[in-house]
Amino acid sequence: MSKRSIEIWVGVFVSAGIAALIMIAMQVSNLSSMSTGNTYQVKAVFENIGSLNVRSPIKASGVLVGRVSDISYDDQHYAATVTLSIKSHVKFPKDTSASIYTAGLLGEQYIGLTPGADEEYLAEGDTIMFADAAIILEKLVGQMMLNKLSD
Repeated sequence: MSKRSIEIWVGVFVSAGIAALIMIAMQVSNLSSMSTGNTYQVKAVFENIGSLNVRSPIKASGVLVGRVSDISYDDQHYAATVTLSIKSHVKFPKDTSASIYTAGLLGEQYIGLTPGADEEYLAEGDTIMFADAAIILEKLVGQMMLNKLSD
């Protein structure tokens, strides 16, 4: 191989490596989807959050309205407390319910908010009273198999 062709191949591999790093950084960071400014925070308590993560989306009617900002375990009530950062221009009634859904069969989990009919709106520091736990696919499959065996 000539020196010129080796330099071309090295350039191709370096360019491919840089392109791969940029693609990975864009997918992992997900920073461009929502800034942390102009939000208010509310909490929701779930029995089980499945594989919900910090920065998971919060959607209402399929529209992104916020992100999960913190997840902690409440050892007094034996439940997960999830802090939701919701865009400040989006208001929800106090009787709003929160549920954990999965995007697709094996996709990422997100929180879906269903507005209620209360006259008052959620404010900074409020807690969503109605929260449905995540549906765990492995648990459902196990129950179906147990039911099949008992038939």
